[in-house]
Amino acid sequence: MTSDWSSAMRQALSLALQGPRSLNPQVGCVIVDSSGILMGSGFHHGAGTDHAEVEALREARAGARGATAIVTLEPCCHTGRTGPCTQALIDAGVVRVVFGQSDPTDLAAGGADVLRAAGIEVIGGVLERECTEINKAWTHVQRTGRPYVLLKIAQTLDGRVADASGGPTAITGAQAQEFTHQLRSQCDAVMVGTSTALVDNPQLTVRLHEVAHQPLRVVMGERELPTTLRVFDDAAATLAIKERDPRSALALLHEAGVQKVFLEGGPTLAGSFLSAGLVDEVVWFIAPALFGAGPLALPALGEVIRLDVTQVERIGNDVMVRGRVIHANQQER
Repeated sequence: MTSDWSSAMRQALSLALQGPRSLNPQVGCVIVDSSGILMGSGFHHGAGTDHAEVEALREARAGARGATAIVTLEPCCHTGRTGPCTQALIDAGVVRVVFGQSDPTDLAAGGADVLRAAGIEVIGGVLERECTEINKAWTHVQRTGRPYVLLKIAQTLDGRVADASGGPTAITGAQAQEFTHQLRSQCDAVMVGTSTALVDNPQLTVRLHEVAHQPLRVVMGERELPTTLRVFDDAAATLAIKERDPRSALALLHEAGVQKVFLEGGPTLAGSFLSAGLVDEVVWFIAPALFGAGPLALPALGEVIRLDVTQVERIGNDVMVRGRVIHANQQER
């Protein structure tokens, strides 16, 4: 039997991505016999539905006995809306379980130990980076207790986010704007400050990509705003958070079930979240233009914030730099 489970894990990853992005992780599972022949496959369809392992076992039936289960996330060992996957795997008679990401939750972790105690061979960490990446926001929430925050800024070559008038100003081109809508579609909430809501009057919906559900629109700040603004129309739900403290705002969004927040506000909002150590990833667009005057992208931050750059790409006539914030002592706050 092969000791390289990467190919099978990629199949499981492909299945996982078919599941909905929700409060539960996206998980895929395949079951292969001793010759590597696929016996069953499945993915998690959302809260309250069977887990990926159970769906794959149902398809495999008797073919699961003596087989190997390859799953993107360590099988759970607790009873929630559904039973523990560890017990289902044990009862089915699998001889080996291969997983990618270890379960980061206090409630469901420890499945690997349960399986080993039952005499099942367990191999963890196969394509761990890829398996963790698909549930990046979910994993972050489990580890930190707050939503994952993605900050997007668009500036000119001289660091301006608007011209000297301070009013709404087109910075990037159409392709970068389309990419921004794609980013919105991948998040649970899109947030701006009251100043951006008032000056730019954005709608904050996903319009250039198809989505099953529009992200929650969030306006943060204590200023009273007219209800005639586009952000308050009926195109999507809107939450007004009359707070100046970003940590309190994230706590409220966590309670609302938000796992990933897309910050699209101006310099004040961006600066407050960065200074508080609450930004996890940055997407920074640089447009080939020089304004010579106008508001700068960020206020003074008080300390240097460094990124681990993951992507540099030309999008249309603009340049995008994407990276994860390197937090103090390499720890997430």
